[in-house]
Amino acid sequence: MKKIRKPALGYLYIAAATFCWGIAASLGRAAFTGRLPGLHALRPIDPVILSQSRATFSFLAILSVLGLMRGLRRLRLPGKDVRDTFLIGVLGVAASNYFYYLAIQRTNVATAIIVQYTAPIWVLLYSVARGQQKPTLQRVAAVGLAVTGIALVIGLFGGSGLRLNTGGLFAGLLAAFSFAFYNVGGHNVLARHDRWMVLLYTTGSAFLFWLAVNPAWKVVAAHYSAEQWLFLFLFSLLSVLAPFSFYFAGLQHLEPTRAIVVSCLEPVFSILIAAVALGEIMRPLQVAGIVLVLAAIIVVQLPGSKSSQSMPIVEPIE
Repeated sequence: MKKIRKPALGYLYIAAATFCWGIAASLGRAAFTGRLPGLHALRPIDPVILSQSRATFSFLAILSVLGLMRGLRRLRLPGKDVRDTFLIGVLGVAASNYFYYLAIQRTNVATAIIVQYTAPIWVLLYSVARGQQKPTLQRVAAVGLAVTGIALVIGLFGGSGLRLNTGGLFAGLLAAFSFAFYNVGGHNVLARHDRWMVLLYTTGSAFLFWLAVNPAWKVVAAHYSAEQWLFLFLFSLLSVLAPFSFYFAGLQHLEPTRAIVVSCLEPVFSILIAAVALGEIMRPLQVAGIVLVLAAIIVVQLPGSKSSQSMPIVEPIE
């Protein structure tokens, strides 16, 4: 059993990771509008390019770091795990990233991240359908809280006058489903290999997928400026390498379940940063909805009865 060393330091690391993800969410929104903080107005960046460059730069950065630290020969996985990580990388990482950024583009940061953060609820419902979990009162309450919270966030109740973008909401739901698939599919792989190896192969799979969908010559034809490419490179480091470094460091001091609960700070930071930097104002009912969704996620992670099987740990990938 892992020895928990310094819980306070672990909480600090996880908080730093979620803060990085929060900044990345607002930068993604700014990139779509062409209003990048601290820079003059730039031509908006397409969600496909943002997702593709994020996967590409992240994969190359992780490959370089692990290659230097461990040697390339030690970065091999068995054939079955390569196949599994490829599916997770495409249907989990690539799909989740793209639909998440598409939701941010068409709605706002708050709506996109809260809808995507319902992934633990979908994992729960999947586990109940498979007979791996029992529909206890605690779990039913979590589903009810999450559904009510989403309804408040997207403005279905209270006559808030919020203009709902159906395409953006649907993209957010697809991001949540992809996020859930990543966690369900990656659970067994993570039990056999360390997180950095799984991250290397999933980002590598996403890189290959995007290369097939959007070949290099199409990327070149987009004619992005050097300033935009610099932004995309820094965005990739800020949204992947830096936060995962903090997150995995935090796991050295915290139990995974506690780390997941602390990672719920990600939507809080994302929404606050978007409000300050981009002027995305939340109405009181939306704030209440956000609180309900976060409460649902925490309820899902709370220990159930001793006879129940443990839930797959849902780790953030944004």
